[in-house]
Amino acid sequence: MKKLSAIPLAAALALIAASTAIGAASDTRVSIGSPPAPFSQNKQNEPTIAVDAHAPNVLVSGSNDNIDMEDCNAGDPTTCPFTHGVGVSGVYFSFDSGQSWTQPTYTGWSARNCVGAPGYTCNPGVGPIGTLPWYYENGLVADGDPAVAFGPKPVAGSFSWANGSRLYYANLTSNFGATRSEEAFKGFEAIAVSRTDNVQAAAANVKSAWMPPVLISHQSTTTFSDKEQVWADNASTSPFFGNAYVCWANFVGQEKGNAAPAQLQVAVSSDGGDTWSVHPIGAAANNGQRNPLDGCTVRTGSDGTAYVFGVGTVASGGHASFELMSTSANGGQTWSSPTPVAGPVTQPGVIDPVLGRPTIDGIAGARSDLAPAPSVDIANGAPSGGDATNRIVMSYVSGDLATPHVYFTESSDGGATWSAPRPIESTGDRGYYTAPAISPNGTDVYVVYNAFTTPYRSDTTSPRNLVGVVLHADVTGSSTGGFTAIHRGANGDPRGSSQNNLVGEFLGDYVYATATRTFGAAVWNDARNAADCPAIDAWRMSLRDGTTVPRPAPEEDCLATFGNSDIYGGAYPDPTP
Repeated sequence: MKKLSAIPLAAALALIAASTAIGAASDTRVSIGSPPAPFSQNKQNEPTIAVDAHAPNVLVSGSNDNIDMEDCNAGDPTTCPFTHGVGVSGVYFSFDSGQSWTQPTYTGWSARNCVGAPGYTCNPGVGPIGTLPWYYENGLVADGDPAVAFGPKPVAGSFSWANGSRLYYANLTSNFGATRSEEAFKGFEAIAVSRTDNVQAAAANVKSAWMPPVLISHQSTTTFSDKEQVWADNASTSPFFGNAYVCWANFVGQEKGNAAPAQLQVAVSSDGGDTWSVHPIGAAANNGQRNPLDGCTVRTGSDGTAYVFGVGTVASGGHASFELMSTSANGGQTWSSPTPVAGPVTQPGVIDPVLGRPTIDGIAGARSDLAPAPSVDIANGAPSGGDATNRIVMSYVSGDLATPHVYFTESSDGGATWSAPRPIESTGDRGYYTAPAISPNGTDVYVVYNAFTTPYRSDTTSPRNLVGVVLHADVTGSSTGGFTAIHRGANGDPRGSSQNNLVGEFLGDYVYATATRTFGAAVWNDARNAADCPAIDAWRMSLRDGTTVPRPAPEEDCLATFGNSDIYGGAYPDPTP
């Protein structure tokens, strides 16, 4: 199908140059610095990805990356704790439109060299890190939940693509200090934003290319901020061009699950991330009558309208869960009340008795709390905004345990009306996490998802299978057409992934996609390189059925690549240009 769009000549030339770098569909390890062993240095999850609209050959990805952690043999070899003070916000760069990736090395608080015989003492210190820099130096720890976005760079208070691009990396952060007198902020987890205006230097190990992190959440002594998302208004037609937005769930107790009430927060910056104002979305409640928005996504249209989406309950929906939307027409200063736009949605998993959280693949499986959370993208015409359609696309996972579907819905009128959600996964796939991306001119939609291809396992001995899939569809007329799989990743057994406490698998909370006018790119959680460990399987089962099984020591009782979860991804040229 021939697709036509009107874009400025300079942008067209840039796109032609970028498109020449895209070859056949790829399947590439993004977490390129991750070692295959030992656990937990080989553990990565929760991938995110963004493209620079002004230079679409430039991509950045982030993940929860344990590359700098101690190994399990430190101290008690049957435990694999997070090393205090060591960050996990990994960052990766691609300058060939996602065909290959690089992971820089900086200096910071590190336990990367803590590898030894069982029972040795780990002494972390300043050393090489493969995660965001400048946290230790500012009394902070980069705690993951990565989110990335590109926007224009400000110069003398003015935003223009002629100034270059600014990368924003939002993540959770905790205090490095162990005592209250050493705290950089109050509470348990805060939200911080790192920035760089020189991704080439940042990718080349230049620590000074990054600015120090900025704390943006308002904290009390009991605040636990969680599940943030970042976006920069990157369409120059917008009256709020250059604004940066971060949304997150603000739990005001000690920890999620014991932290009612909660409220979604949105922070807005109009000066390139130097300062932020924080605005609440909806009411603060977390009870049988109302659950506030969680698993948020934030985006902007070419007219500057800002949109925040999350999953939560509303009284008008009979207290069922819906995908909710709130909008702002004044650059994020005020926001509408959240309204349901799709649903009701259900959590497909069942509560694991030990984890206390839902799983979809089986007993001791990977938690699936945010499977129903919405992921959203908008065709805002970036970088110029001139060919925007402002079509909004959304995907999420919902259904019953046997058939958790990957659903897709869309709006062509600014979120006023939405298409009936439809399942789009390939036959036999049981959806886990998903994310869509739409080309800036609104002609192509890409959807990535993780899925299990095996049924729910009530034991830990039967093999399980996880796969990453990328779909594509053309926008035809007023709606998006049928989806076709353009890539299917390698199979992997998620039993080989692990929480650091070993009691269950771990694959994080999301996957991610982005799109240009000529290609889509996606990242997903991948277990192809992870070795299942029968000793771990038996011990995990004993925690559920009450039998007595010795707690394993992973480095002695498992294959070396136990726990080796990775981030894989690819870039896929528009199959119908």
